Amino acid sequence: MNLKDWLKSFLWNRDLKYIMDKKMVEKRILNKGPKVVVIGGGTGLSILLRGLKKFTSNITAIVTVADDGGGSGVLREDLGMLPPGDIRNCILALANTEPIMEKLMQYRFEEGQLKGQSFGNLFIAAMNGISDNFEEAIRKMNEVLAVTGKVLPVTIEDITLYAKLKNGKVIKGESQIPIKVKEMESEIDKVFIKPDGVIPLDESIEAILNADVIILGPGSLYTSVIPNLLIDDVSKALRKSVAPKVYAANVMTQPGETDGYGVLKHVEAIIAHLKCQMIDYVFVNNEEIPLAVLKKYVMDGAKPITISKEERSLLYKKDIKVIEGSFVDIKKDYIRHDADKLSEMIIKLVLKRN
Repeated sequence: MNLKDWLKSFLWNRDLKYIMDKKMVEKRILNKGPKVVVIGGGTGLSILLRGLKKFTSNITAIVTVADDGGGSGVLREDLGMLPPGDIRNCILALANTEPIMEKLMQYRFEEGQLKGQSFGNLFIAAMNGISDNFEEAIRKMNEVLAVTGKVLPVTIEDITLYAKLKNGKVIKGESQIPIKVKEMESEIDKVFIKPDGVIPLDESIEAILNADVIILGPGSLYTSVIPNLLIDDVSKALRKSVAPKVYAANVMTQPGETDGYGVLKHVEAIIAHLKCQMIDYVFVNNEEIPLAVLKKYVMDGAKPITISKEERSLLYKKDIKVIEGSFVDIKKDYIRHDADKLSEMIIKLVLKRN
């Protein structure tokens, strides 16, 4: 080996060692991070998880299994398995995989009988087929994709979500709720699940009881966040836990679900379904959204979720602290939470309390 090749090899190995040492240090730091439990479902939850994993490896995502629409609904009906969609998104958010693997898992077939179905859902369906139960299938999926922390279904029982509207009508099925609300022009009074006496995973309850912080949302209020809280043992564990409870308020209202809702109304709905007040902090976006981006959402019936001075005062009387910040991230005209900023502020809050 000549001097030039030797020097090239030396520098490459030195840089590689530096990168690996740096990754090992980062891993050790993340392993000592606070124990975070996030409860919910939908796009909002998976986005937040992408931010949280940059601050701690000790993450448990407890995900709703009430979904009955889209590709998840098809697999639920055809194979009698629990809906995999929200769980798939959360696993991918926490997975340490190559970008090509994520693209593969999110790929949706465009033709044939599989049209509209994602490869990731089929992967979970196959894993479910070679496992004893859905819980084991998700655990194996966590291992295969080297997930930071863990993603857990809130239960492995087959549950159905119902909504009672203010007009007295009862709507069956998560996917039908926003549709019927808009059709009947009647607000949601409450949601409930059947059957009664649903049993959650022991691992979920253990995570809640040992958490340093518990985050509700972000995500669809009545169809992603609250369904998890309707399981008695989950709500009991939340009451028993001494960890601070955080509600991450959505950036926009959801047509057919939270039309006209402000921050206070979101919080009151959670309290009503939990049948007690246990929220300690509410994180609210205060960044103004550009009108050009907002226009499309307003046309669909969605509006920014803001907090008034009166709402802030009423929340304070409930012993709930409001933390405002610039939590919006806009990409390709889609409004999402800025997961990094939101996660950083929540983690700072936990570390300060500790």
